[in-house]
Amino acid sequence: MSLLLTRRRAAAAVLTAALLLPLAACGDDDSGTAKDKGTSGDSGTASGAPQADLTVLAASSLTDVFEEAGAAYEAKNPGTEVTFSFAGSQELAAQVKQGAPADALVTADTRTMDGLSGDTGKPTVIAKNRLVIATGEGNPEKVGNLKDLADPKLKVVLAAPEVPVGRYSRQILDAQKIEVKPVSEEPNVRAVLSKVELGEADAGLVYRTDAATATDKADAIEIPDAENAIASYPAATLKASKHSEAAAAFVAWLSTPEAQKIFQAAGFQQP
Repeated sequence: MSLLLTRRRAAAAVLTAALLLPLAACGDDDSGTAKDKGTSGDSGTASGAPQADLTVLAASSLTDVFEEAGAAYEAKNPGTEVTFSFAGSQELAAQVKQGAPADALVTADTRTMDGLSGDTGKPTVIAKNRLVIATGEGNPEKVGNLKDLADPKLKVVLAAPEVPVGRYSRQILDAQKIEVKPVSEEPNVRAVLSKVELGEADAGLVYRTDAATATDKADAIEIPDAENAIASYPAATLKASKHSEAAAAFVAWLSTPEAQKIFQAAGFQQP
């Protein structure tokens, strides 16, 4: 399967695992053995965590917040570099099952993470989120609530059912007995938002935090709590990681006050 390992602004994972395997094999020292930098000498970080070049598979809705979180973690742990690979949670799960070289995983739902229990350490929920209705800037179609999405004249886009945000979307629509026929079903939440931003859709259901990144191109219509769904983001180490101690340190850091402050500033809720 293909993966794209980019620095934090990457929108999808499409670089082949084969390209990454030589990097993993080279490790972090001259011996060619893949291991944490902090396993020899005094190469640990200021925080005491082992140094390592970490690869973290993360849900697309974490793209922006992980840019800041990753920079903060690297500043706290000199010598450690965190590279994120972003995609829909269902795509990340497939990558893990196919043996993609990575150290940690963060999904946008507990169901996907639970399905990987044989491949991960014990997961910890690090943040929560809610859905909003995204519309074009200025809300030209005057969408006011979930019921408006049933208008057959309205072009509505949703994430595919197997995508966490797509599943949450159908959950809240079904609970209100609202039938929506989407003009397209997208592979992740960022693709849904992009359709709205480009004017290819009049409205779509996205996470509140994603809508907040597009204030100059889209509007967000709040959904009442009683009609909404809560998305949970679990994080876990991967058992196949060659940097298990460093990966565990990063996952643990995501629950610290420093990391939680970054998540909350981006609009995520406390776990």
